[in-house]
Amino acid sequence: MHEYSIAYDIFATSKRAAVENSATHIKKVCISVGEMTMVNPEQVIFLFETMCEDEDEPLFKDCSIEAKTVPVKTKCSCGYEGSERFVCPDCGSLPEVIEGREIVVTNIEIEVEDE
Repeated sequence: MHEYSIAYDIFATSKRAAVENSATHIKKVCISVGEMTMVNPEQVIFLFETMCEDEDEPLFKDCSIEAKTVPVKTKCSCGYEGSERFVCPDCGSLPEVIEGREIVVTNIEIEVEDE
């Protein structure tokens, strides 16, 4: 179950960013999940939300998470660019996946106290 370690990494990244920016609260975390990650986004969301419920982490009280699916983009040495993952429709070679294999924290909404 690598979804747990992914959810934990998102949690830790969010916490680190909040602390570095003197946040009082993390409102929302946005992530992009590539189609080829072999990860179930619903499980990642569930696990992240479970971590946010920990009463020892007041920064995350009522924090939400939003996941966007990133489609696969490929390119081939013959010039083909598209979404074919396994065989280039133009030349029959294996195209290079250039997008869709990653999980990225794209945005963290935080609250900071006015000074």
